[in-house]
Amino acid sequence: MLKRYLLLFTALFFVNICFAQDTIQIKRKLSGHVTEIFKVLKSDVNTRQGSFRAVYKNKIPVPSGMYVNDKKVGLWRFTDPNGVILQTYDYTYKRLFYEAPEDTTSHFRYLVDKELKEGDKVTKPIKIGGRFYGYLPYLTLFTLPNEFKTIDRDDLSAVVELLISPGGRLADFKVELTAGVLNQPLTTINMNIKLPDPADLVFTPATQNGEPIASRIRIRCVVNSSWHLDFE
Repeated sequence: MLKRYLLLFTALFFVNICFAQDTIQIKRKLSGHVTEIFKVLKSDVNTRQGSFRAVYKNKIPVPSGMYVNDKKVGLWRFTDPNGVILQTYDYTYKRLFYEAPEDTTSHFRYLVDKELKEGDKVTKPIKIGGRFYGYLPYLTLFTLPNEFKTIDRDDLSAVVELLISPGGRLADFKVELTAGVLNQPLTTINMNIKLPDPADLVFTPATQNGEPIASRIRIRCVVNSSWHLDFE
């Protein structure tokens, strides 16, 4: 019992030392409506330390959680722009506690690259970060090519397609651009999968009867005033 108390005291002492370090607050625009707010060490501005949140229109914290020595720790909460919880995930124990169900109004569609039989049990691929914040990096990485900027933005639509391998890695990333009420195809743009954040390459893969399989995630989007993408 004494040993257990000593271990607990040591852990608490370590955490207190971590958070006692001098930090500075950083604000960084992630998209037109989302701003990340977090702290970094004064001694090393590349090391995040302490609370993290990203707020939608300066109001709704779409993710909120904690960093220790530049690593996400503990339970993180991810919401949509209305504050509805989409996902909760414990980074310390690598455990998904909650993933919100989807219905036909969802901007997301999932396809598996395998023939399905009656009675098969299939699970969708999951991105840690939820169906809003978790997918923002893919939308903001796209910029509308100059040759299409003469088209009225209201006439433009896009579908982001992500191919996820059975190992849970991003294998392909493309954007299909369409125009008009009939969504006439304009072009398909293959995006570079060497993403700035390696975490954006990692997914929980789809499964068929408990076995990981390849899948595709398709996300309906619109072109915003910055020539990037927003959820439809």
